[in-house]
Amino acid sequence: MVPEDEHPASKQPEDTSGPNEVVEPEDSAPEEDFAAMLEESLQPRTFQAGQAVEGVLVAVGKDVAFVDIGGKGEAVIDLEELQDEDGQLEVTVGDTLKAQVVSTSGGIKLSRKLARGAASRQQLSLAFNARLPVEGTVEKVNKGGYEVKVAGQRAFCPLSQIDTVRTEDPEEHVGKAYTFRIIELKDGGKNLVVSRRAILEEEERKKAKEVMATVVPGAVLTGKVVSLQSYGAFMDLGAGVQGLLHVSEMGWSRVASAAEVVAPGQELAVQVLKVDPATKKISLSLKQLQADPWLAAAKTFAAGQTCEGKVTRLAEFGAFVELAPGVEALAHSSTFPPSKGGWQAMVPSGTTARFRIESVEVERRRIGVSLAVGAMNENEPDAVTASSGQPQGEGFGSLADKLRAAMQDPGKKD
Repeated sequence: MVPEDEHPASKQPEDTSGPNEVVEPEDSAPEEDFAAMLEESLQPRTFQAGQAVEGVLVAVGKDVAFVDIGGKGEAVIDLEELQDEDGQLEVTVGDTLKAQVVSTSGGIKLSRKLARGAASRQQLSLAFNARLPVEGTVEKVNKGGYEVKVAGQRAFCPLSQIDTVRTEDPEEHVGKAYTFRIIELKDGGKNLVVSRRAILEEEERKKAKEVMATVVPGAVLTGKVVSLQSYGAFMDLGAGVQGLLHVSEMGWSRVASAAEVVAPGQELAVQVLKVDPATKKISLSLKQLQADPWLAAAKTFAAGQTCEGKVTRLAEFGAFVELAPGVEALAHSSTFPPSKGGWQAMVPSGTTARFRIESVEVERRRIGVSLAVGAMNENEPDAVTASSGQPQGEGFGSLADKLRAAMQDPGKKD
């Protein structure tokens, strides 16, 4: 036995530094990191039933083959699963195989044929316990569901489990091959109940996760309108992931109803505005993909200019007037001449008239306007004329002149 003081591990490295040389202690962090990585690499991988794996065929025995899937030991797979109909091996040592873990009890057992639909009764039992998919063919409709042939034997699929949506004509599934999940197994595999819906919902959840990974603020996605509401439209972005396109984001112009812009089934590109991580609510925009009309407003509109506008809505303090799609101005109530019916009667919502631009503040998105003299279109009701008791043929300009004259000289009569 080697004395402790002579053991190689007990010897310290010789100090070769000079008397005045300061020896800096070496950083032990890299060594610790390496030790941690080494320890982690030596830890055996864990596998679960139902897990998809990939490995290399390392040996072929009499009844089973051995596959290296990166675990502490090698996994086994029944030899018959690697043979064709004539009993000949379809693979050779060194080939890469894709399979699924069907059991971890007493070692890892793999199956390759379950996913391909060729399964014995014993394998169907394994598939049921491991929740693995199996393939089957819908043979006929019977009371309450379908008769399905799985691995050469009959299985029952309830009507509600054949699809994720209601089937109007049950016969449309007859003769089709689908992937199912065994949801009930009795009498050693003789009585099977299967579900295609379980597989479809699982696939949808997986796709939904993939879609959600692309749904980030600023992303431009293609969606389909699935329903209209008074406040907007719900759009399917894929795999059942839905977002809301609010009416305020459908265009730069004011939108009263979603039906004015979009229709169910319509596909269009939208931009993601916001995603709420807690509720998974997604806000979409259509107008953000359109040119901002206010960028051109500075060149288009100037104080003193007269242009046509349409009154979109009335408020206590004035009328909002659309001068161009997406560009609204405000005609303050103080800019309207006196009227018995009030200034609102002059410009009811929907009125088209000529307005004089008083001020332009593009950076604040504000334009101030006033009703121009003699501005009312002939095809619009002249509310000022009607409320003042003047003949319908008399122009707004002459009436305004008389009002101003009367205010300057109250004693003057027409």
